[in-house]
Amino acid sequence: QVHLVESGGGSVSPGESLELSCVDTEYSFTHRGCMAWFRQAAGKEREGVAVITSGEGASYHRYYADSVAGRFNAYQVQNKIYLQMKSLTPDDSAMYYCAARSSCDSGDWKRDNEYPYWGQGTQVTVSS
Repeated sequence: QVHLVESGGGSVSPGESLELSCVDTEYSFTHRGCMAWFRQAAGKEREGVAVITSGEGASYHRYYADSVAGRFNAYQVQNKIYLQMKSLTPDDSAMYYCAARSSCDSGDWKRDNEYPYWGQGTQVTVSS
């Protein structure tokens, strides 16, 4: 059974940083499959933010949405993935979700309907 639990959300001022984490409690996706971060702002569709896809051995690849490239950094340590967020703006305010699927070799990693496993989400609010 897959169980994803996010944490680390909160309220910050523009320009500040925040780090989210997501633990895969059953180690279902440690060094396999792919895990992604999505976010959904009020009144908007859920969008893919970053994905980590497992490669050979313990290697992995990372991809980012254009809107966060250069500001966000996703990385994995064993059964946890993290999302370091820098230079936050009010547009980054959203509920952030961790999601997982068995493979990202096909399809579009940014499409939320391709992920069967989701965490409960953690809220990020950026305001002055």
